Amino acid sequence: MEAVSPILYNVIIFVLAIYVGYHVVWNVTPALHTPLMAVTNAISAIVIVGAMLAAALTETGLGKAMGVLAVALAAVNVFGGFLVTRRMLEMFKKKERKAPATGQGERA
Repeated sequence: MEAVSPILYNVIIFVLAIYVGYHVVWNVTPALHTPLMAVTNAISAIVIVGAMLAAALTETGLGKAMGVLAVALAAVNVFGGFLVTRRMLEMFKKKERKAPATGQGERA
C-alpha cells in the first residue's frame, strides 16, 4: 500500500502547472505576445489531433459526442487565435503617411 495516493500526486502537479503557467504568461513582455499566441495555436492543433484519435477509438455514443465536441471547440480556439494574431501583427505595421496636398487639380 502506498503512503500517498496517485490522485494526490496528480492534483499537486495540476496546481503547480497552473501556478507556473500563470507566472510565466503574466511576465511575458508585450513584444512576445504574438509568438506566444502562435505557440498556443500550435498546441490547440495538437489537441485537435488528440481529440480526433480519442473520438475514433471510443466505442460509446457519449464518447464519440464528447470527442466531436472537443474537436469543434479546439478548432474554434485555433481559428480565433489566428484572427487575434493577425490583428496583433497589424498593430505593428507602419502606417502610410498621406501625401501632402500639392494643389494640383484645383481651380482658382
